[in-house]
Amino acid sequence: MRTREQRASEKRARVIGRRWRHSPLCRRTDVVEAWTALVVSVVLWAGTPLAGLAAGWWAYDGARSTAVEQRAERHRVLATIVEGAHTSAAGGEGDRRPVKRVSVRWTEPGERARTGETRVPAGAGAGDRTYIWLDRQDRVVPAPTSDTVVWQHGLAVGACAAGVAAGGVLALHALIRRVAARRRLAEWEREWALTGPEWARDRT
Repeated sequence: MRTREQRASEKRARVIGRRWRHSPLCRRTDVVEAWTALVVSVVLWAGTPLAGLAAGWWAYDGARSTAVEQRAERHRVLATIVEGAHTSAAGGEGDRRPVKRVSVRWTEPGERARTGETRVPAGAGAGDRTYIWLDRQDRVVPAPTSDTVVWQHGLAVGACAAGVAAGGVLALHALIRRVAARRRLAEWEREWALTGPEWARDRT
C-alpha cells in the first residue's frame, strides 16, 4: 500500500509531467519554469560541487606555492630570549594561542651575534631558547605557512565558492519564477479582458 508521501510525490510528478507535454492549458511560462527547475537541479547537484572543488583546488595550489616560496627564502635558527614581553599579540598564521613579543639574540656560524624581536608563547621568559625564522636579509619573519593552514585555506575557499554559486543559482531561479509569474498574470488579464464580457453576457 502506498504511503501518503508516495502519493504526494506521484501527484507532483504528474503535475510536472503535464508541463512537458503539449496542452492547451500549458503556457510558455509553464514550460520555461519546468526547464528552469530542471537546469537548477542539475547545477545545484553537479555544478555547485564542481565550482567549489575548482575554487578550493585553485586556492590550495596558490597557498602551497606561496608556502614553498617562503620555505625556500627563509631559514630557521635557534635563538635565546634576552628580554621579556613588550606587548601582547595574537598568534601567527593560523595560530590563536596567547603570545608575546620579546627580544632575542642569535649567532649563525661565521657571523657576529645579532638581536631582533619575535613572538613566543606567553609562558616563555628571559634565558629560554626558541626557534626563529630569518629571510635572506637576516630579518626576523613569521614561520612559513604550514601544510595545515594551506589545507584549511583551500577548504574554506572551496566551501565559500560552492555557497556563493548555490546562492546565485537559487537567486536567478527565484528571479525567473517571479518574471514568469508576472507574465502569466498579464496573460490571464488579457484573456479575461476578451472572454470576461462574453461570459458575463451569456449569464444575463
